[in-house]
Amino acid sequence: MTVRAVASIVHDLVALGVRPGDTLMVHASMRRLGPIEGGALGLIEALDTSVGSDGTLLMVLGADDPWSWVNERPERERVAALADAPPFDSRTTPAEREVGVLAEVFRTAAGTVVNDHPEGRFAARGGRAHELVDDPPWDDYYGPGSPLERLVHARGKVLRLGADLDTITLLHYAEYLADVPDKRRVTRHRRIATPDGPVIRTISCLDDSDGIVELGGDDDDYFITLTRDALAAGLAAVGSVGEATAELLDGAELVAFASDWMHRHLI
Repeated sequence: MTVRAVASIVHDLVALGVRPGDTLMVHASMRRLGPIEGGALGLIEALDTSVGSDGTLLMVLGADDPWSWVNERPERERVAALADAPPFDSRTTPAEREVGVLAEVFRTAAGTVVNDHPEGRFAARGGRAHELVDDPPWDDYYGPGSPLERLVHARGKVLRLGADLDTITLLHYAEYLADVPDKRRVTRHRRIATPDGPVIRTISCLDDSDGIVELGGDDDDYFITLTRDALAAGLAAVGSVGEATAELLDGAELVAFASDWMHRHLI
């Protein structure tokens, strides 16, 4: 398979509709994109070049949490278990593996800004990086005031580069806006590194792991069906970047479509 030059990837992105000054939330599969000169750093260079010095790139990072099982345990047992958990440190904790190879390379690339939230952890680079990711809300970190809402207010777009259908993080913001009764909430407990030593903090949010409603069966992950419907409705500019199918969607249009879709399908 031919290794694509960075300039070739820039050409593909421009052909898809990426423009200087754009604010893009990126979801990418390096495997589906195929070989790129410089690997993940080469892709970041191509993205930086495409949006220019006035543009901004945003990615969700997350952080692996092998101790999530403690959330369902009684308080005494939970506290005892978390005492042995490595504390989350925004400076050193890697991006969640499931997010993909690009996320960790993006996190550690020179010039990237990373926020300090263990669950709603985002990174950005470019002119609006701090505006997008700094000081996220502790609870409901995908809801009002979140980097996702800020992306919409910045007239941002979602760029999918061979990514799976269930990976559009912006749909979690739509869950907060959707007129759906009895949305499921969760409470999580994380051990966090602080200047005074590790502390355990509690986070309350809509259930962004198993969904805001219980559907069951093959429809349990409704993000897949929702994304298919959004693409079928023509919300995306579609093309190819590298070896991957790519889509570019307007963030505000996607959120409006998704919140209406949830109101119609999740009741």
